[in-house]
Order: sequence, then structure tokens, then C-alpha cells
Amino acid sequence: MTRIKDVAALAGVSTATVSRVLNDKTVSPDLAAAVRRAVTELGYTPNRTARSLRRQHSELIALVLPDIENPFFTSLARGVEDVARTAGLSVVLCNTDEDVETQEHYLRIADDENMAGVIVAPAGPSGFLARLTERHRAVVVVDRAVADDVDQVLFDNEDLGRRATQALLDRGHRRIACVTGPRETPTAEARADGWRAALTAAGLPAPDDLLVHANYRVDGGEAAMTRLLAAAEPPDAVLATNNLVGVGALRMLSAERGPRAQLGIIGDLPFATSHIDDTFLLRLHPREMGLTAARLLVSRIRGEAGPAQRVVQPSRPVLLGASPS
Repeated sequence: MTRIKDVAALAGVSTATVSRVLNDKTVSPDLAAAVRRAVTELGYTPNRTARSLRRQHSELIALVLPDIENPFFTSLARGVEDVARTAGLSVVLCNTDEDVETQEHYLRIADDENMAGVIVAPAGPSGFLARLTERHRAVVVVDRAVADDVDQVLFDNEDLGRRATQALLDRGHRRIACVTGPRETPTAEARADGWRAALTAAGLPAPDDLLVHANYRVDGGEAAMTRLLAAAEPPDAVLATNNLVGVGALRMLSAERGPRAQLGIIGDLPFATSHIDDTFLLRLHPREMGLTAARLLVSRIRGEAGPAQRVVQPSRPVLLGASPS
């Protein structure tokens, strides 16, 4: 079995230098290159158990998401994995199905298994995040803000709701409905607040009958749009605050032979629908969110100190069927 001292002898360096290279510590480029050549030539594989004991954590990170079937979170996960793999870390994917108890179960496992860190899109308030930080685990929250003093990568959700509604107002619409997620989801409430603020600023009412809370899935969008189109006074435009809700709303609009409504969607369309003409999108770039979150996590795992960071991701409006703005 090749040992670390064999690598050191071939590279012409000390075993301490080999260890520094293998643990991503600062070493001169020439020495680092010599160590990597020796590792490759000898086929050396580090003892991961021993490394974990020295580091006091494993080479695993937990990625805790509310719905991995949602393409938004799939794309986010890809960004996390791309960074983690480059940093020599492996990702354990955990799906909570928007259930807080399941979330706490996975966070407890991450702690019990001595994982290096956690990236989580919270299904709800978590009492376990404080325990993780107290035990010096690296934690990054994505997509949904929390009160905990941890790194967070977020969207300005109220601004997203406001901007998307304003885009529909600019197209001449005045009776604009909002289909958002469950009341207990912070992003859903914040985007609805932005919708309400834009209408109020335009001197228009935001009545309760134009605000529909739905599950964040395709059938939720279908059911919400069915309800809105059946109203005595249907809306002339609808804001869908989530990608899958937007798909469901478009499906219903395509099947509906009565009055149509223009649609604004926060998030990309994850798969084709039968009617997308003149549909306004406010794209969120979830893979970028995953990349940013993973970079923050890796820097914390490697010992970067300092106050918790709050990173707000940008978004970009696109009108389908026209050139991006």
C-alpha cells in the first residue's frame, strides 16, 4: 500500500507538505504540482477515515431540499454538486417534501454523522440550525430566509413580486390576480406582498378574491387558475409566483375557451406547455444560487471566519416570443 511518505519521497518534499496539498492548504505552486504528480504516478489514495478524524468532520455535506422533483431545486442541486466535487466533497441529497419533522431528522443525521456542513432550503422554522452552528458545523441557507445567524443566499422576493406585477401593469392590465404558495412559506408571502405593493402604488385595489394560495406544484396552478377563471369577474392577467404553478396555469389557459388572461411567472418554465406566447418570465437562475451557496459553505469548512453573509441573487426578465430584455 502506498503511504504518504512514499509520495513525499518521490516529490522531494516533507510529509507535512504532502498533507498540506491534500488538505487544500497554501503551498507554493511548484511544490503542489510535484506532490500531485507523485500522487498520480503512485496511485496514492488518502485514508478518508484518518483524514476525517484529523479534520474532525467527514468529507460529506448534506443538501436538504423541500422538493427535488421541482426543476428549480434540481438545478440548484447541480450547482452545489459542481462546487463540492471540485473541493473534494460529496453531496448527500435529502428531500423533505416540505415537512419540518423530516427536515429536522435529516439535520440531526448530518450532525450525528459528523458531516462537514449543510445547505438547506427550509421547509419551516428549524430549532436544529442553532445546534449545528453551536457545534461549529458550516451552514448555508438558500431560497428561504431564516432568523438564524447563518450565511444565506436568497432572492429579494417582495421585489420579485413587485417587478413581475409592474411588468403586467406596464402592458395595460389592471385586474391582476396572484397565485402564490402556501401561507406558511416565506417566499410565497413575500412575493404576494410585492404584488399587493405594486397594485397599491398604481392606485389599484388588491382584493382577497384575486389572491389564491396553492401548493407549489402543477396541479396547484391548475386548480387556482380554474377558480380565477370561474369568478364573476375574471382577471385579465395573473402572476404565478412559482415555476410549476406557472405551468399549471398555462395548461388551464390553453384548455380554457372563455376569456383569456396574460400570465407573468416568477421562475423558468421547466418543460414545454401548449401556450407560451407573450408570457412574461422573471428568471431566477437557481444553479447560480447553488454555486454561490456551495462556495460559501466550502470557505466556512476551510476555516473562513467573519460575520454571517446575506447574498441576494439577481433575476432577469424575459418576454417569451421576444428578445430578452
